[in-house]
Amino acid sequence: MSLLRIMRQAIAGGLGGGRPVRFIQTFELYSFLDSVVSLGVAFVLGVLIGAERQYRQRTAGLRTTVLVAVGSAAFVDLAMAMGGTSDAIRVIANVITGIGFLGAGVIMKEGLNVRGLNTAATLWCASAVGACAGADMVAEAVLVTVLVLAGNTLLRPLVNAINRIPLDEKALEATYEVVLTSSGAALPTVRDALVEHLDNAKYPASDVRTVERGDDTVEITAVLISTAVDRRELDQVVDRLGRIPGVKHATWESSTAD
Repeated sequence: MSLLRIMRQAIAGGLGGGRPVRFIQTFELYSFLDSVVSLGVAFVLGVLIGAERQYRQRTAGLRTTVLVAVGSAAFVDLAMAMGGTSDAIRVIANVITGIGFLGAGVIMKEGLNVRGLNTAATLWCASAVGACAGADMVAEAVLVTVLVLAGNTLLRPLVNAINRIPLDEKALEATYEVVLTSSGAALPTVRDALVEHLDNAKYPASDVRTVERGDDTVEITAVLISTAVDRRELDQVVDRLGRIPGVKHATWESSTAD
């Protein structure tokens, strides 16, 4: 008779008025060791991913990444132990949703810039590593970790090289606006001249808006249909528009389309 079975019988018969202790009934040594391996792997791999984030002083650093990996592994391991593969699949689906909300918390918008997208994606990947470890797919967990680290480190020089390449204005898809400032009295004439000049330059406007700025000043904004322009051509068009009687100021602006 095994030592574990003797302990169960002794506790069931001698403790708690004959009521068995639940822990002794449910404890399985090999299942526990399997959980130790799964959670241990999730911890170690989470440390590897989180150390890189901590080194770069990101919002979600070492501790957050490790907790995400270990927590995901714990939920999946629990589902595997209690219900099997089908229950684990449902748990994984809910873990993905939960990590999505957690990742949204590290994304910040500063003016026109958005920060934290890469950190949120890294947390999502750390959760995937933990889920693989919890499902006893240790090799897959290691593979995902290697790819995440490669994406955050080895691809950085490539990103910097791409960012240094001069943009081709003709190939860049963006929203272009021509902005004129005129007096209120000259508004009808300036508006018609703006549309006419843009049509002649083959940069027709999809929308023309006017905004009163006070002191008898009106701002006229024409949004171009084209998403790719020649910078020099547009400069020439704006220069001609600036010479129209009644125009106080003429310029153009662009914002990258997502």
